[in-house]
Amino acid sequence: MTMTIRNQIAGTVASVTPGEVMATVKTRLTGGQELTSAVTLEAVKELGLARGSEVRAMVKSTDVSLATGPVAGLSIRNQIAGTVSDIATGGAMATVKVAIDGGELTAAITRDAVADLGLATGTAVVALIKSTEVSLATV
Repeated sequence: MTMTIRNQIAGTVASVTPGEVMATVKTRLTGGQELTSAVTLEAVKELGLARGSEVRAMVKSTDVSLATGPVAGLSIRNQIAGTVSDIATGGAMATVKVAIDGGELTAAITRDAVADLGLATGTAVVALIKSTEVSLATV
């Protein structure tokens, strides 16, 4: 299956914490960083997600925000450190590729945000991703 979702990162389920309808799933990415996703219990059962399951974490590039350092006081669970590896700018928007341990993330942000943050190849950044925006697929 081919998908338009640019961000597909391999990992292994570290834990599953079930609730009444939803569960949080912590995935250890190939590079060692952890990514939390909030998925339905139905999805956990259908995919057979359990500690040790191999998965692909998928995030749309429009759901990735960037900061120039760790951010405190947020409800956003995922703060993945990386380095800008490429920037492609258009009239209004830009895509920023971020090299992370074990892979790469792409963020679609405004051209103004690239300028305001002073982003360039080699800039250290933190990718911010809400857990509700992380989908999982079994490998």
